[in-house]
Formats: sequence, C-alpha cells, structure tokens
Amino acid sequence: MNSIVKTANRTIIAYSTAVWLACVLVASNAYADDVRSETVKFAELDVNKPAGVEALYSRIHAAALRVCAQPAGEAAAIRSCVTKAESEAIGKLSLPLLTAFYEKKTGSRPQAFTAKR
Repeated sequence: MNSIVKTANRTIIAYSTAVWLACVLVASNAYADDVRSETVKFAELDVNKPAGVEALYSRIHAAALRVCAQPAGEAAAIRSCVTKAESEAIGKLSLPLLTAFYEKKTGSRPQAFTAKR
C-alpha cells in the first residue's frame, strides 16, 4: 500500500508540474505576440535619390519612435528600442543608399534580415 501512495503522489506532482508549465508557456506566448509594429509607406518616394532616402529614413525613425514610446518608459529603453526597430527595418528593406545613409548617420550597420519560420 505504501508504494501505491508514493506512485499516486508522484502522479499528482507530475500532473501539477505539467499544468504549471502549460500555463507558463501560454502566458509567455501571449506576451511574445504583443509586438507592436507600424507600416511605413514609401511608394511615392524615389529611393534612388538622396532626398527620397532621407525622407524614407525620417518616416522609419518617426514610426520607430511611435512604436517604442511608452507613457512611463525609461529614456534608455526607448532609445534602445528605436535603434533596434530602425536597424531591423532598414535591414529588411536592403536598399543600398538607405543602408549607406543609416551607416553614416548612426555609425553602425543595420541588422541583416534573416527569414524565420
């Protein structure tokens, strides 16, 4: 009988642990899906000219500020978010003049775009 009680206790602990892990995974997925984004349209811009590239960068920067702005956010965290958002957007676009403009303005290279599954 003692071994039956030990097995039952282990089963209860195993099920409790599984339920707890499932809750953690659901909560973490819900948080991960809360990614803010904004579409930047630039079809009317000539990105083969410096003026068009500068206008596009201004739009990307403004969108990054809006996406990263938090009512009670720390300035350092917002700056970091803006830098990351700009870098990712410019890396995805892969426009040579825009990349060069970004590198000259910030002194760093944009993040390379990698496809995710």
